[in-house]
Amino acid sequence: MSLATARRVLQIESEAIAGLIERLDARFENAVEMLYSCKGRVVVTGLGKSGLIGRKTAATFASIGTPSLFLHASEALHGDLGMLTGDDVLVAISSSGETEELIELVEAVKRLGVRLITLTANLKSTLASASNIALDIAVKEEACSLNLAPTASTAAAMAMGDALAISLLERRGFKEEDFAALHPGGRLGKKLRRLESLMHAGEDAPRVLANAKMPDVIYEMSRKGLGLAAVTDSSGKLLGIITDGDLRRVMQQRKENVLELTAADCMTKNPVTLPRTELAASALRRMEEKKITSVLVVDEQGRLEGVVHVHDLWTLQLF
Repeated sequence: MSLATARRVLQIESEAIAGLIERLDARFENAVEMLYSCKGRVVVTGLGKSGLIGRKTAATFASIGTPSLFLHASEALHGDLGMLTGDDVLVAISSSGETEELIELVEAVKRLGVRLITLTANLKSTLASASNIALDIAVKEEACSLNLAPTASTAAAMAMGDALAISLLERRGFKEEDFAALHPGGRLGKKLRRLESLMHAGEDAPRVLANAKMPDVIYEMSRKGLGLAAVTDSSGKLLGIITDGDLRRVMQQRKENVLELTAADCMTKNPVTLPRTELAASALRRMEEKKITSVLVVDEQGRLEGVVHVHDLWTLQLF
C-alpha cells in the first residue's frame, strides 16, 4: 500500500514538473535577463509553503554568486521593507496569486521602483497582473489524495526557481572556480579546493638539480617520502621527474653502476603538470586518466611550485 502511494506521489510530482517545460516561453528568457541586469539583490518572498520554497530559492541564488535574500511578506509590511532598494528584483511565489500580504507588499515595492517577477498558478491573478513578468507554475493536481496539501505545486515552484537560478548561472558564465570560492566548507568545499592549498611546496617539495648524482636523488626521495623527485635547472624550471618506478627500470636496464648516473640520465621528461589554481577534483580525474600517483605544480614559466600526491587527494574523500 505504501509503495503504491509513494509511486503515485512521485509520478504526479514528476508530471507536474515536466508539464512546465512546454509552457516555457519568452517570458522566462525575459525573467533571466531581468535577473542578469539586476544591480542590487534578488529578493525572494512568499508565505506558508511558498515561503519555504522561497527561502530555498534565495539560498540557491546566493550559492551561485547572486546576492540574494528571503523577505517574509508579513514582516516586510511591519518594518522589513527597508531591506529593499530600487535596484533590487523581487521574486514573489504564490500559487493563487491572491495572497493578501503579497498584494499589499507589491503596492509598496512598486513605489520603490522594484521590478517584480511572480511565480504563480494563476496568470490572471492580482499578483500576476501587477508583475513585470509572471511565470506559470500551475499543476493539474496535487499529489495529496485529498488534492489539498501543497505537494505537486510546491515541487513545480521549486523546480521553476531552480530553472531560473541555473539559467542565470550560465548567463553569467559562472565557473567551477567561482563556485569553489563560495563553498569553502564541507565535502563540496573539499572537492573544490585548489592545488595551491594541498601541494607540498618549498622545503617540503622533493626536488633535485639535473646534475645531482643518484645517491643524492635517492636520499631526497626517501627524505620527502613521496616516492619521487622533481628535476629542475638552477632557475627552478622543471625538466623532468624521477619516481620509484623510474629507479627500478634504470636498475634493470643499465649495465653500468647506476649510482654514477645523474638525475638527468634517469628522469622522465615532460611529466604531467598542473597550475596551482587547478581544482582538487579535476586533478584527481587527470591522475586517474594518466594512471599516475603524483602531479607537479608549475607556474606560467614552467618553474616548479610544488608536488601533489594522490594520497593528498584521498584524504579529502573525493570519491
